[in-house]
This record gives sequence, C-alpha cells and structure tokens, in this order.
Amino acid sequence: MKLDVKKITSNFQEQLENLNFKPDSIDTGRVALVGDGVVQVNGLSGIKMGEMVEMPDGSFGMAINLEQGVVGCILFSDGKTIKEGDLVKSTGRIMEVPVGTELTGRVVNALGQPVDGKGPINTDKFRPIEHKAEGVINRKSVSTPLQTGIKAIDTMIPIGRGQRELIIGDRQIGKTAIAVDTIINQKGQNVHCFYVAIGQKQSTVATVVNKLKEAGAMDYTTVVVAGASDPAAMNFIAPYTGCAMAEYFMYEGKDALIVYDDLSKHAWAYREVSLLLRRPPGREAYPGDVFYLHSRLLERASRLSDAIGGGSITALPVIETQANDVSAYIPTNVISITDGQIFLESELFYAGKRPAVNAGISVSRVGGSAQVPVMKKVAGNLRLSLAKFRELEAFAQVGSDLDAQTKAQLERGQRAVEVLKQPQYRPLSVSKQIAIVYALNTGLLDDIEIKDISEFEEKLYTYMDDKKKDFQEVLTSANKFTPEIEKELKETIENYKTIWLSAKN
Repeated sequence: MKLDVKKITSNFQEQLENLNFKPDSIDTGRVALVGDGVVQVNGLSGIKMGEMVEMPDGSFGMAINLEQGVVGCILFSDGKTIKEGDLVKSTGRIMEVPVGTELTGRVVNALGQPVDGKGPINTDKFRPIEHKAEGVINRKSVSTPLQTGIKAIDTMIPIGRGQRELIIGDRQIGKTAIAVDTIINQKGQNVHCFYVAIGQKQSTVATVVNKLKEAGAMDYTTVVVAGASDPAAMNFIAPYTGCAMAEYFMYEGKDALIVYDDLSKHAWAYREVSLLLRRPPGREAYPGDVFYLHSRLLERASRLSDAIGGGSITALPVIETQANDVSAYIPTNVISITDGQIFLESELFYAGKRPAVNAGISVSRVGGSAQVPVMKKVAGNLRLSLAKFRELEAFAQVGSDLDAQTKAQLERGQRAVEVLKQPQYRPLSVSKQIAIVYALNTGLLDDIEIKDISEFEEKLYTYMDDKKKDFQEVLTSANKFTPEIEKELKETIENYKTIWLSAKN
C-alpha cells in the first residue's frame, strides 16, 4: 500500500489550523528545589529570560536559567517560607524598576523601593534593568569634561562625559572617597548622579549618604543600596537598576554620572547564584560569562549623538584588588572594558600621599579632548615631570653626589607631590587647579618651603575668590591659553606671593 505523503501533510496542517488552543494568561509552575536564594521550577514553559516571577509568599524572583523543563530563578527575598511543590506564577513582565526625577534625593534598594523612610516614590515611569547599549552610529565622541574636583585626576587623568573610567586599588585606600568627591563636585553642573553600593555594610552606606547630604549633593543624587546582608540576587541586579535609572536621564538629553561601588562584590554575587544554579564554573569558579556580565553593563555608558538627544552616562566602576595585583581575573576584565583607570597604590596612601593616585599606571584613553583648553596647556607636562621625579627619587636614595640640575628637579618634584595632595570632601574648581599647577610648573613655588605650600595654596584660593572672581570664569571658559591670560595669571600669583611672603616675614 502506497502512502500519500502530501495528503497526510495537508490533513495535519488542517487539524493544526482548526486547533483552538488558548494558553492561560498566567503561566505557572511548581517549585522543584529551593535553597540559598535560588529556586528550580518545573513548568513555566512560556517564560522569557529576565522575566519576573511571583512566589507563593508574595515576593518576587527573576528567571535567569532556562533549561528543558526546568527554570532557574533567583529570589529577592530570603525565601524561608517557600517549599517544594509551591505554585509559581509568571508575570509577563521583564524585570523593570521605577525611574524618573521622583527618585532624585532618595535612597532605594535594588528593586527601586524606598529604604530612607521618606514614603513612597510616586512615579509611573519604568525601565527594564537590562537594555541593549547604543551602537556606534548613535554615539558621538567624548569631548565635554566631567570635573572631579581632584587635582591629581583633572590635571593628568581627565574624565569626559560619556566615559567609563575605572577606579582600582586595594581596600580602604580611598576609592570610594574619589567617587564621592566627584559626586560632590557636580553641584551646579546639571549632572544627575547615582551611587550604587554593592555588598557594603549599611553603616558604611549611611556614612556616604550623610556626607552627600552635608555637601548638598543629595539634591541631585540617587543612592541604590544592596547591602552585605541582602540576598545575592539583590547584589546582582543593583548595578543594572542604577544604570536603568541613569538611562532615563540620558535619553531625556541630560547628563548622568553613575558610580558602581564595587563590581568585585558584584562578580562575587553573580558567582554565588551561578554556582547554586549549577552553572559550570570556570577560572576562579566564576561562570564563563562573567566578562559579559560587566561588559553589557558598562557599554551602556556613552554620549549619545545629537540626533537622539545628546545625553550621556559617565560610569565610574570601582574594583578592589588584592596586594595591588591588577593582573587578576576580574580587574583585567574590567580594565579591558573601560576607557582608562585611576590606580590607587597602598604604598602612596600609607606614605600620606592622598589621594594615592599612581600617575604611572593610571591612564585616560580619552585624554586631553576631555579637558578645559587652559588646563590642557598648563598641566600638559605635569605627568611627565612627576614620572621623572619618581625615577630620580629612587636614584637619589642610593646616590650620594647630585648635580645642581638633579637637585632642582627633585625639589620641583617634591613640590608637585605636595601640590597634588588634597583633603577628602574638598573638591576644587578648575580655575583654582589651573592657578596652582601653573605656579608649580613655572617655578613660582620654588622658593616656598615645602611645609608651607599647603598654607600658601589655601590662602591663594581665598585671594582669588576675593579679587579675581571674573578672571576665574575666563580661565574656565577660554578656548585658548592666550598670552594675555597667562600674563594676568602670573601677575595674580606673583601679587599674592608678595603679600604672603611679607606677612610670613
């Protein structure tokens, strides 16, 4: 008997077309396994990657493992009341968080819920925490400076709006201090700031929030907190939550600054949930996609083209090293994603050279294009002269006889180190940075005792505020370092120096 394949196929097709299959509006599944902040769910056949799921206790989770017949979800609660066999419902919503100006000045958790006791956040705007980064066509080059207010950075490692600049170094040597100072320095700059605290103690975050309040920086800042005691899932999504909130402002044509403090703990949280979900471990037990974890986050920081608003997100990710080892797995990953790094060295920190920025290893791949023209001209050779001083300093420790030129270079270098020291929570305006760096490079500080430089500097700034307000505006806005500007700058410093020396004597 001969089979009629065409007839059989057409019959099947007709039956399929007549099949009146209407799936339930809510996809459901049953808990197969639960523990340590993750659940394995049987069912949920129509679920999407990153979709929110509702747990039987009313809490939520997110699907991140889609396997045949089983869905792996991370929990945003402790999950102590969830047990095997419980019903799990899909929500049909990809994980999203509230965004908008209503979040400014607030402290929220990784789900965008307020934790500052100031009541609910009334916004009807939401964005998914994961969003594809804009392509090259929709971006433009980084050219507008984002001033940190820190001399060692603005002079030698300039940051531009739309840049991704890594802050890297051992624990407790001032990484967070640089980030907080940068946020404080955005006052009046029309930059919306976001500070994402990942895996930190609540007391540490409270201290940062209080400092921001004291400086008036919470008026334009949102703090996203995923504490050390929170579930690993909260630490995992926290930076994406902060980025989604910052993207709202970027797509509104505004500038945003986001600090991820820190991505080392973020990688630890991701490793924890991945191992619990039985993902294959790779180097240092991290899953194979840990590079993608950070690249898809940091690539979202950019400066958009004018055609789509011209907004920007500047990202300052923080990475913690062990014994200054920048060649470890996570540090090298993030270094390769970012546009430069500010490397803090523990030896400099403990020697009292704070901020402890190592100018030799630190780099900004955007460079002078993100600097004020006058600053670019004045501070152009500072990095090189500082590097020469470090070399001579090491040589001078073993050499007995030094010629006059070498001694002069050492003296100038010691003054450069002193000038670049800066107290915490005291960011400086660009004009004042220009003045002190110009005084250093032109030898106007050579006859001032090193121990007196800090005092001279402070009083010079006061003199400039009293007598040279308009000229400070010129230094910041000028398109070129003209001879007229240089003449007035030199006269300003010399006039004050005469007053200071006469008062000193």
